[in-house]
Amino acid sequence: MSDTLAATRPLAPAIEPAVPPRPERLVSLDVFRGATVAAMLLVNNPGTWSAVYDPLEHAAWHGWTPTDLIFPFFLFIVGVSMAFSLLPRLEAGDAPGRLFARAAKRSAILVLLGLLLTAFPYYNLDLAHLRLPGVLQRIGLAFLLASAVVLFTRHRAQIGITAALLLGYWAAMMLVSVPGYGAGDLGKDGNLAAYVDRAVLGTDHLWKSAKTWDPEGLLSTLPAVATVLLGVFAGRWMRSPRSPADRLVGLFLAGTAAVTLGWMWNEVFPINKALWTSSYVLLTAGLALHALAVCYWMVDVRGWRRWAGPFVWFGMNAIAAFFLSGIVARLLGMIKPGGVALKQRIFDTAFDSWLPAHDASLAFALCFVALFTGLMGLMYRRQLFIKV
Repeated sequence: MSDTLAATRPLAPAIEPAVPPRPERLVSLDVFRGATVAAMLLVNNPGTWSAVYDPLEHAAWHGWTPTDLIFPFFLFIVGVSMAFSLLPRLEAGDAPGRLFARAAKRSAILVLLGLLLTAFPYYNLDLAHLRLPGVLQRIGLAFLLASAVVLFTRHRAQIGITAALLLGYWAAMMLVSVPGYGAGDLGKDGNLAAYVDRAVLGTDHLWKSAKTWDPEGLLSTLPAVATVLLGVFAGRWMRSPRSPADRLVGLFLAGTAAVTLGWMWNEVFPINKALWTSSYVLLTAGLALHALAVCYWMVDVRGWRRWAGPFVWFGMNAIAAFFLSGIVARLLGMIKPGGVALKQRIFDTAFDSWLPAHDASLAFALCFVALFTGLMGLMYRRQLFIKV
């Protein structure tokens, strides 16, 4: 549009304010985000939870599996995206307070969506027993807190805050005594994060499968903020006026350093997704840097984009894909023709009747992802993007 206007009007006067150039859009970031969301749908929707391949399950407690990379990858991507959205506006002179107000609105919408998804379809649910933490709630809170850091502090201070979050969380988890358990207990019930969740939220508002702790609890959201901030640093690097080769080398070197530090920290503060330990933050951020580098090289440097179309569809409607998939999954379990859940009937008839149990469960999950790939493709073709 600007080119057309320029061709039909006289030259602008010299006093007209310059319009800052639009920030570079990384298609590879959309691909990375979309692949992460697609993986999230895959692991969240097996045909049956009694037959799931080990890599598609979370680690029982300490340790990690490929599934444990998905959520931190998404938060890391949130941080990279912030560098391409918030920072250009800040540099163009937008007031930090105004930008933070927008971030607070987005955060509130994410938290509300998370609560609606948790309660669906029982909106007459006793609020005294509604789970308050959740995936979307953590994304919203981590985004809000990271936005405050990015908007109101300088780059060096942001590095210091990230380090303080990781070191402070480690110190608190290892040194603060929990009544009845003592200090340094990293068990499911005896750790400080679980104690804080019980004390602040009460057991009626925690993850029902655990009842005494929550994998998206309050205290463990603080190191999740560090995950977002590490993504912001990666985004700053990608926005810098460096050659593609320099960007790639920097991503790989930083990723390798983070993975190494994460493994070293694991010796005294075990890698644990449910606790979102500091070692887990560094390990997953390092692997996310490597994954981003690979996507950047393939998609933006080499220009190999034909294969990546479906991931772009998911990446451009990430929150919609996650929210709608949660609704559909819930409905498949609730609709019971003949007294049998629709999901169970589909699984038994179309998959479990002729495939081994684990393969049948995986095949159902793949078909679920394929269904949403088609939906996201339709939305993309119609330019229907649901933004929060």
